[in-house]
Amino acid sequence: MKKLILKFTKYGILLSVFSTALLFTGCVKEFDSVVDVRQMDFKVTYVGIVDSFTFIPGDSVIFIRLGLNNPAGINKITAEIYSQDNKRLQGSPVELFDDGNSSIGDFVKGDGVYSQKFPFSQFFPNGVYRIEYFSEDKYLNNYKVAVKSLNFNNGQSNIPPVVSNLQAPDTAFIGQQTTVIKLTLDVLDSNGQNDIESVFFNSFIPPNGNPSSGNPFIMYDDGSNGDDTAGDGKYSVLVQLPATGVTKGVYRWEFQARDRGKKLSNVIIHNIHIL
Repeated sequence: MKKLILKFTKYGILLSVFSTALLFTGCVKEFDSVVDVRQMDFKVTYVGIVDSFTFIPGDSVIFIRLGLNNPAGINKITAEIYSQDNKRLQGSPVELFDDGNSSIGDFVKGDGVYSQKFPFSQFFPNGVYRIEYFSEDKYLNNYKVAVKSLNFNNGQSNIPPVVSNLQAPDTAFIGQQTTVIKLTLDVLDSNGQNDIESVFFNSFIPPNGNPSSGNPFIMYDDGSNGDDTAGDGKYSVLVQLPATGVTKGVYRWEFQARDRGKKLSNVIIHNIHIL
């Protein structure tokens, strides 16, 4: 869980992030090969998937395969597909089969090659995707056994995102207690909302307009940090003005978005007078 605090001081906006997390360590390594070999009676012989894939209308399916020897003790094989920002594409793991069903890319039943097909969309953002393979044994123990990367091109021209409809006050007053300002910005990307990599603003400090050392300040569309609804295209952040230590004057804020192709949106400039 994170708590984000932006504060104005004589040095500009300060960003503080407090987080707690559980850190797990172990023997698992990730590379395009075998991953976890604990207590496994079988051996991964190969991980079958193309290294790169370009979306073509009518041909949007990739085939994922995992080859094993001695798979007798396996209950099932599954795969999970993750985008570049670590979001899983499917709601639940995809099960692979060794049943000779050619429609899913499996051609020989019982040969130790588990197969499945998965449709990619032109609305998936360009980038490197990660396929993680898991085995479940007869005791229902689950192991990650292999990882493979796939470079995906959605076949679309990369169009920069557009920012609009900024909601921000023109004036804010320093009080005896902390003052909270909510900022909201609409962001649209013609390549799909998943193509948006980052939404942010830069702050420039009076009286000389020097950039804040904390630039850029990230805005969110995940239901946190003042955002009302996750995934609705409205990005938000809360700015806190403490009762003391704030440089008064006119701040210039510049709002912008960047997509995964590193193209930048238009810029919205907003001046706010801190009194």
